[in-house]
Amino acid sequence: MAETTLKIDGMSCQHCVMRVKKAIDAVAGVTKSDVAVGSATIQFDESKAKKEDIIAAIEKAGYKVS
Repeated sequence: MAETTLKIDGMSCQHCVMRVKKAIDAVAGVTKSDVAVGSATIQFDESKAKKEDIIAAIEKAGYKVS
């Protein structure tokens, strides 16, 4: 199990938080996500998901990972 914390730009409200959480949780292998305005801490199974997969899902939802 791996854990990473990402800084996310473009989030300003609870709607943004829910949209990012939904995108992260849809990635196969993610076991837990804690999302707040501006950041997310994610636990995931490295054999099923890569950090790059999670970043791609966040960017596809319309936010920038810095």
